[in-house]
Amino acid sequence: MALVLVLGGARSGKSSFAEKLAASNGSRVVYVATAAAGDDEMARRIANHRRRRPAGWLTVEETHRLERVIREYERKAGVLLIDCVTMWVTNLLLDENLPASGGAVEDKESFILEQARQLGGTAAASPARVIMVANEVGLGLVPDNALGRSFRDVAGRVNQILAREAEEVYLVVAGLPVEIKSLVFKRR
Repeated sequence: MALVLVLGGARSGKSSFAEKLAASNGSRVVYVATAAAGDDEMARRIANHRRRRPAGWLTVEETHRLERVIREYERKAGVLLIDCVTMWVTNLLLDENLPASGGAVEDKESFILEQARQLGGTAAASPARVIMVANEVGLGLVPDNALGRSFRDVAGRVNQILAREAEEVYLVVAGLPVEIKSLVFKRR
């Protein structure tokens, strides 16, 4: 059907907008949550997200294998909402066993980018509408440590990969969504 990418900063309203997009389709929605409750504060955030979702939505919690989830549920739902890709990138980046235990940072980044290419291709070819939420991380300061810089770089590249595959790309700022991909192609 279509891949839709919703980008925005922290507390920009991107998740709320993506949820409205998913609900407006009139189809069964599968919400794919990528966050794991590693501490009490994150558990509260996850609980808030759960309360906000309609009772009829199926929630699937998956921290790593998003492509598998799309393939498993794409025929059972009209919409798959993945929130959020940036958390997925974090999960892969911090998993010490990927791609192999003790590997170099460059190998890890290459692995994540390949996973993103596969994810984008699978989502774009899916018979379901796949809506992905991601943080736009490139608008802030350069992180002061190697892990932070690696995260920012790979998250930005993942967003670029997914934006190329997406039919629609929204940027949400202060709760206001703007569809940006069509603007780029109107100018050409």
